[in-house]
Amino acid sequence: MKPLAIITGVGPGTGSSLARRFAQDGYRVAMLARDAARLADLERELEDSLAVPCDVADAAALTAAVEDLIARFGAPKAVVHNAVGGAFGSFQDIQPEVLERNFQVNVMALFHLARLTTPGMIAAGGGSLIVTGNTSALRGRANFAGFAPTKAAQRILAESLARDLGPKGVHVAYLVIDAVIDVPWTRERYPTAPDDFFIRPADIADEVFRLAHQPRSAWSFLAEVRPYAETW
Repeated sequence: MKPLAIITGVGPGTGSSLARRFAQDGYRVAMLARDAARLADLERELEDSLAVPCDVADAAALTAAVEDLIARFGAPKAVVHNAVGGAFGSFQDIQPEVLERNFQVNVMALFHLARLTTPGMIAAGGGSLIVTGNTSALRGRANFAGFAPTKAAQRILAESLARDLGPKGVHVAYLVIDAVIDVPWTRERYPTAPDDFFIRPADIADEVFRLAHQPRSAWSFLAEVRPYAETW
């Protein structure tokens, strides 16, 4: 039976590239996102993949979806939490309920995923839980008040998970993506930017896959990727 990978936030950029990368290496990929039509297209493209329409901010829906996958296919070998809730504006601009929803997507969904999937990984002898983040997890700029607090909390939660689960054989890693991801809407936002201004979703997926398969003697927790010309 193919190993199971559960990926949240399977959108048109990084999420779809993640699904393709894990499928390419022989995984049965369960793809979670709210857009059922996009998932259905990917399910047709990727052999043995599973479209799982789900809002990860809804704890009951997320729990039901993941429990069903585990009941059908066993514990996942890899879980990637790529779903993201974001909002841009000062603390005066952002409504409290927006920040609260972003916390549900970025932090609580990770909390629930870990509780649902890692016990089975431990029992099976190992697995990986990879979280995609960005530089908002490391600093709080003025117009990121509705976003950065949740990503910082996500990174700290991931670190707590890594310290707990690592000695039990489950690798937890946090990937900081310090870049503008190359998707159609970012191309429209930066129409004059050169190609090397953007980071390719497929390259992010390669790095996530590498982290998920590091040898036990050399696990990373905090990793970073950025275009070669990025100022940092």
